[in-house]
Amino acid sequence: MATVRDLYDVLGVSRDASSDDIRRAYRKLARELHPDVSADPATEERFKEVTGAYEILSDPQKRQRYDAFGTTGGPQGQPFTDIQDIFDLFFGGGFNVGGRSRGPRSRTQRGEDAGVRVSLSFHESVFGARRELDVERLVVCDRCLGNGAEPGTAPVACRTCGGAGEIQSVRRSIFGTVMTSTACGTCRGTGQEIPNRCTKCRGEGRVRARATVTVEIPAGVSEGMELRVGGNGHAGIAGGPDGDLYVALSVEPSPGFERRGQDLFTVLDISMTQAALGAEVDIETLEGDERIHVEPGTDSGTVVRLKGKGVPNLNRRGRGDLFVTLHVVTPSALAREERTLLERLAELRGEAAPRTPARGELRRPEF
Repeated sequence: MATVRDLYDVLGVSRDASSDDIRRAYRKLARELHPDVSADPATEERFKEVTGAYEILSDPQKRQRYDAFGTTGGPQGQPFTDIQDIFDLFFGGGFNVGGRSRGPRSRTQRGEDAGVRVSLSFHESVFGARRELDVERLVVCDRCLGNGAEPGTAPVACRTCGGAGEIQSVRRSIFGTVMTSTACGTCRGTGQEIPNRCTKCRGEGRVRARATVTVEIPAGVSEGMELRVGGNGHAGIAGGPDGDLYVALSVEPSPGFERRGQDLFTVLDISMTQAALGAEVDIETLEGDERIHVEPGTDSGTVVRLKGKGVPNLNRRGRGDLFVTLHVVTPSALAREERTLLERLAELRGEAAPRTPARGELRRPEF
């Protein structure tokens, strides 16, 4: 005969664990197993087991009592075969997890969430886009209208538990008579069963189908973001609300801009004469060319800020800025006249250097 797990094992802690260790272990497991995270009945039962173990081990008196008798406090000192027996022993047969009362569980459940990935161009991520997405999801069966029964029939009270959703049993232990309740295996605790299942959905009330969902992608999204489209996930069970659709965004990089938050960064090459004398030059932005002023004597690496030319702030007003780093390009090949002019400039500035031939000019041999 199988015995129940030790409550310390349920929480994954040692028997000498401190109260803080027990609390941390419970919080970690509760986040993973909470019914709001998963609608799986097995996960719900595991959550109930973890919560019950914590309720006992977090109370010094109950923990001391459990440590004294452990899982051997069943009938005639035999091991318990149902962890619910332990919970009922400590909570008087009325153990309530998460505020849920005993009795049949509603068949109505929220539908699961669905997910899809969308690839955007850099321009679409900045200014927004509309996409028509082809999504496969569970929809309400049009034959049984979601109740899982063949047309002309309906779910009936479970013949195993009489519609109670649970099976009760009475056991004797060293602490006295203990009444325990377990979820009915036939109806899975709902109190209803379907004798004549729908031939199209096989009693599930839902079937797979493809649907087109229109998604408005707002301006200013970025790589890795998720958008929630309410009510466009899988259909609910037995009339429950539909789940949501989560759209994961992937953004193609831009060849000319680097994005940091809502600001953009780029590099613009200018000539050394433009840097020395000053100039008006054009820079490409996300919305076309923009003219910027280069101050006379500009050094390579100077940054010019264009306010409001960055990425729009997501779901609010305003935009980031565009930062342009000016890169002064030094010519590598000079025509004869260009070299002559530069040499004259060097002489005027006291920076004369040994003369070298210009492009196409032959150097005379020295004897």
